[in-house]
Amino acid sequence: MRYSISRFSAFALGMLIAVTTAKAQSATSYTKYVNTFIGTAPMTDPKILGYELPKDWRSWAGLTFPGSSLPNAMVQLSPITAYGSGAGYQYEDSVIYGFTHTNKGHWNLCNIPILPLSHPGSTFGSRFSHKQESAAPGFYQVYLKDYDVDVRLTSTLRCGYHQYEYKDNKDRQILFDLAKANNRISGWSIEQVGNTALQGYQQTGEKIYFYAVLNTPVAKLEKKDEGQRSGFAVVHLADGPAKTVELKIGLSFVSTANAKQNLEKEIGSKSFTQIRNEANQKWETLLSTIQVKGGTDKQRRMFYSCLYRSFLWPALRSDVNGEFTDAKKQVAKADFNYYTEPSLWDTYRNKDVLLGLISPHVTLDVIKSMKDVGDKRGFIPTFFHGDHGASSIAGAYLRGIDQFDVKGTYAILLKNANVAGGARPYIEEYKEKGYISDPDITNPNVETKAHAGVSKTLEYSYDDYSVAQIAKKLGDTANYRLLMARSKNYRNMFDPATRFMRGRLENGDWITPFNPQYPYYEYMYREANAWQVSFFAPHDMPGLIALYGGKEGFESKLDSLFTLPWNPHYIARNVESMIGQYCHGNQPDHEAPFAYYFIGKPEKSQKMIDTILNTLYGIGDDGLALCGMDDAGEMSAWYVFTASGLYTFSATDPEYLVTVPLFDEVKWKTSTGKLLTLTKTGKGRALTAIKVNGKELNGYFVPHELFRNGGRIEVVTK
Repeated sequence: MRYSISRFSAFALGMLIAVTTAKAQSATSYTKYVNTFIGTAPMTDPKILGYELPKDWRSWAGLTFPGSSLPNAMVQLSPITAYGSGAGYQYEDSVIYGFTHTNKGHWNLCNIPILPLSHPGSTFGSRFSHKQESAAPGFYQVYLKDYDVDVRLTSTLRCGYHQYEYKDNKDRQILFDLAKANNRISGWSIEQVGNTALQGYQQTGEKIYFYAVLNTPVAKLEKKDEGQRSGFAVVHLADGPAKTVELKIGLSFVSTANAKQNLEKEIGSKSFTQIRNEANQKWETLLSTIQVKGGTDKQRRMFYSCLYRSFLWPALRSDVNGEFTDAKKQVAKADFNYYTEPSLWDTYRNKDVLLGLISPHVTLDVIKSMKDVGDKRGFIPTFFHGDHGASSIAGAYLRGIDQFDVKGTYAILLKNANVAGGARPYIEEYKEKGYISDPDITNPNVETKAHAGVSKTLEYSYDDYSVAQIAKKLGDTANYRLLMARSKNYRNMFDPATRFMRGRLENGDWITPFNPQYPYYEYMYREANAWQVSFFAPHDMPGLIALYGGKEGFESKLDSLFTLPWNPHYIARNVESMIGQYCHGNQPDHEAPFAYYFIGKPEKSQKMIDTILNTLYGIGDDGLALCGMDDAGEMSAWYVFTASGLYTFSATDPEYLVTVPLFDEVKWKTSTGKLLTLTKTGKGRALTAIKVNGKELNGYFVPHELFRNGGRIEVVTK
């Protein structure tokens, strides 16, 4: 029997789409492993934390958000349950106050809060249950009990897409809570445009503009104390036939006109389902870059959840027309995408390298963005501590990402390394003495304000090494020699009597009294104690080992790092999750578990690595807590690299330390279109040999060329 197109099309086309979609989902199913709620729950176990949580304290575990975002997007559309918290969302909370459009997980952002209302009272916010909540990469859903509204969210690079299913079709409202964010609000504005559109801004340290379009008419825009921190705005929707309310919103850091253009270009007339499917496909493409076989279900879920989390920051800041607000707060335009600076103190160690391996075009634009800041402020931006733009840029350059103004960028990095008043505090003392001192303070405590001289000296030494590698490649012999000499300055903080990196006074004397177990936020050490920084010289491990008297002395000291019990009375909120004195909950000693490799004891490193991978990620009854703050993906990237059998011990250097992967096979689709395959043979976890393309490796590092040319790495274990 023959069917006409008109009789056949409606049913058959629908079936064809359903079958095609099912095949696509079965062929590309990496997003199903991602749990965006990982890192939103608190960590409470004192055996892991190292101390009993004081009353009313919440550990800094994770500080992640569960909402919708694309890789390195401008928009992160996520629920907020607590303003002033790390990422706005805390799993143990029971009330949602809005859905915000920017997020990082660092107590800032959470801009443009919007909340659907139905017959609201005098306060805003609705109870919710995790049983009526779901999320996936590029999607979030929750039922608001107090308003009887089902909320569904998805997003593009610069836009958010809301769907609200109101149970009651009368008195439907939408709150624009523009006086609130995780930053202090200094002003805000909103106005109606025509029957269905709204535009305005929220002012923090910068202005965030928005343009929003509804699929139903606006009956009234109610504003209370516009521009004031006591104010808010409520959009009253016209009553009409029951239908899903849709709100599409574009953001811009330049203007409402640009926000409107972003919305028209990225969403336009596309449906919610189309945008959600596009978001899912973008994540499938990224996540499929690394394909693993073997391991447990939890390990696969943690792996892809961490891979997902590694690609949410830095965030896009330029509009579809190329415009952005630059470091001088002027509107500029470029032929590259402008991004926020990376969270360099955290992410230079691993995540910035991972970004370059999987999204080299983003890394290139990030470097160009940092150069733009350097051109306008005089210095390449740093973040929080150290000058690790040097490592991030040098590492990318040495890995072949070089389509930027290398000489111009290098010139600014040299300025960073030498000129006072810029990226490196106390640089003059560092250059003159080879170290940075701290003041003589009686009875210093965790909160004591000072120079963090030990941490700065060690970090500047590594940053000097990083800039030196660019100098070497460019043939600048004079600066190469000077910077390499300065890269040994870490030795000036080593006290042979105590065998620790120890603070010094301005006159060169060691700071006394000295307690190597006591943590500080910035006295001698930055968010660490002496144990946690005393193994940091990733560019010169042979030199560091020599300071300890050789391999035996170094091994003994390293053993003590992991076995000397933590004093539960020493509490610094983000110095937590202890294995002995080692702290995986914060970054300063994240290289330490790998240090046994440098004395020929990889099996001791592997034992510690496995302990971290298997016990400090996915903690708690629901498996949703992390052992520390994710810090824009650094904690996640540590897991991704280490679980896959490679680690960026010195992120500047284009090579990778081989460890035993959690999985039987790991396939990397390289950015050059090649395939790098790691396989694990043997039943044990102790490394016995490494073979590269069938030839046994002499040593433990493999070169970056494998990511250019493809190849095979076989990890042999017993």
